[in-house]
Amino acid sequence: MTDETPQDADLTRHASKMAKKKAARDKIMATKTDKKGLIIVHTGKGKGKSSSAFGMIFRCIAHDMPCAVVQFIKGGMSTGERDLITANFADKCAFHTMGEGFTWETQDKARDTEMAQAAWEKSKELIRDERNAMVLLDEINIALRYDYIEINDVVAFLVDEKPEMTHVVLTGRNAKEELIEIADLVTEMELVKHPFRSGVKAQIGVEF
Repeated sequence: MTDETPQDADLTRHASKMAKKKAARDKIMATKTDKKGLIIVHTGKGKGKSSSAFGMIFRCIAHDMPCAVVQFIKGGMSTGERDLITANFADKCAFHTMGEGFTWETQDKARDTEMAQAAWEKSKELIRDERNAMVLLDEINIALRYDYIEINDVVAFLVDEKPEMTHVVLTGRNAKEELIEIADLVTEMELVKHPFRSGVKAQIGVEF
């Protein structure tokens, strides 16, 4: 005869199930001993590519790990991330906005190409500096899509010259297959719904 209630029995089963899951996970985690600098790609049509990448930059800042950001497309418009970093964490995170806006705004391919190539040169400089734990190349996939910079040059540099322990995050839609192939972590943001389609414009605190 037992005084265990159905609720108690359910809790016991749940605890036993979770204990088995923990044991299995601990066994898997025990085999994961390697550490390395990752090539991380955020792509897709959905919102959140840059937002997620900046989340990692803020983690680095919080852990007192030097890092850097190069923005390939975004122009002179103020953004919350840039304003916060440059005002409060410039000693931890170098921030370079190298673009002048999207190509349909500038309508000057030669100028866009020149700016993107300058941004890539700055990116290489920051990645080579082993003091930087992470370098974010924001919207570089857009520059690659329009052939402002050569994908083969980017791939070769990341494979051959990126320091072993440096993380590099590359964001933007339409990531090239060559980049996806060499990446360690690729996330595709899927668009399900977006307020822009309902007539709602980009809003402070959400998009910038």
